[in-house]
Amino acid sequence: MKKGDFFWLAGLAAFIAILVVPVTHEMFVKFTTEHAYMGGFIKFFILATMGELLARRIVTGDWNIPNGLLYRAFVWGLLGMVIVLIFSVFVAGIAGALANGFLPGGNSKFAFAFFVSLIMNLSFAPTMMAFHRVTDTFIDLKYENKKGKVTLSDVVKRIDWDNFISFVLMRTIPIFWIPAHTITFLLPPEYRVLSAAFLSIALGAILAFAKKKSEQFNRINREGLAGQ
Repeated sequence: MKKGDFFWLAGLAAFIAILVVPVTHEMFVKFTTEHAYMGGFIKFFILATMGELLARRIVTGDWNIPNGLLYRAFVWGLLGMVIVLIFSVFVAGIAGALANGFLPGGNSKFAFAFFVSLIMNLSFAPTMMAFHRVTDTFIDLKYENKKGKVTLSDVVKRIDWDNFISFVLMRTIPIFWIPAHTITFLLPPEYRVLSAAFLSIALGAILAFAKKKSEQFNRINREGLAGQ
């Protein structure tokens, strides 16, 4: 293990301790309930960024701090605030659809959790993940070309959309996110916050892992073409 591994694990252990110790647990739940948007920002700012750093560690074998880390973390925080709102919208919407017979399942808790997860991940999740890929790529290009202007066209051309669609959307959503969020919405409302916080680590790791693998694949292709 490297020194960075201990720092990462220590950070995760500290966050878990806050959730486990009764006094801090109660304070955390109260804060995130009364200040939901700020709570969402803080959770994703910290945990999703930790997930992104972990993915880079797995892919490269070392702790590589990306350029613009604070900007990336800020974007994660904003996404955390949006997710707080989206959770509320889909919970209320699916509950209403079940009550009015627009979806099967009636009062089934499993049907409620499954449909919230299914519809949210098939509608909102792709947009959110694409937005994150765009902002992440924009930050990369800004640091690569500090004096030049980065356009939306530059960003779109840089992104490996085939990787994004074939891996991030077509694999992680049905295999991981729909089951994971089904479990999340089976929990009592006060514990969904905690579940979402830890899933944000997986979200950051998955998106960063896919992006890094795509970059490596493109680099190998460029080197192969250059050698011909």
